[in-house]
Amino acid sequence: MALNLDSVGKTFSSPRTYVVGREKLREFARAVGETSSVCHDVEAAKAAGHLDLVAPVTFPIAITLEIMGESATSPEVGLNWSRVVHGEQRFKYERAIVAGDELSITTTIEEIKPIAGNHLITLRGDVYAADKSLIAQVWTGLVERGPEA
Repeated sequence: MALNLDSVGKTFSSPRTYVVGREKLREFARAVGETSSVCHDVEAAKAAGHLDLVAPVTFPIAITLEIMGESATSPEVGLNWSRVVHGEQRFKYERAIVAGDELSITTTIEEIKPIAGNHLITLRGDVYAADKSLIAQVWTGLVERGPEA
């Protein structure tokens, strides 16, 4: 299946939701070396004005990458995941993600750009709370390597 260059602008909503758990936040924080007490201690998080433990800033990748990948590898888009390498990542927040949030993800194909026989595809994942308010946006740049000579 070939990458569909006309899929730029397409948006995919995942039917799944993700409930953020305290232990998952602590595990992720340990894995990335985040030492802030608001990511490990509920009382410290509440004292800082949060409802519960706070997710490290890179946490959304743990939930968006799979969902964004499912969208990009759909027959409609045709990204060949076996030929993909990660290019870049960035995040924009409206508010912190905290334990107890029930999140949903919408993926938009923002750009597909041919570069030296490869394709750079930029995906944006919009992360919403259960009340449908936007919490964060995650941009993922992926490089689909071209066929080998």
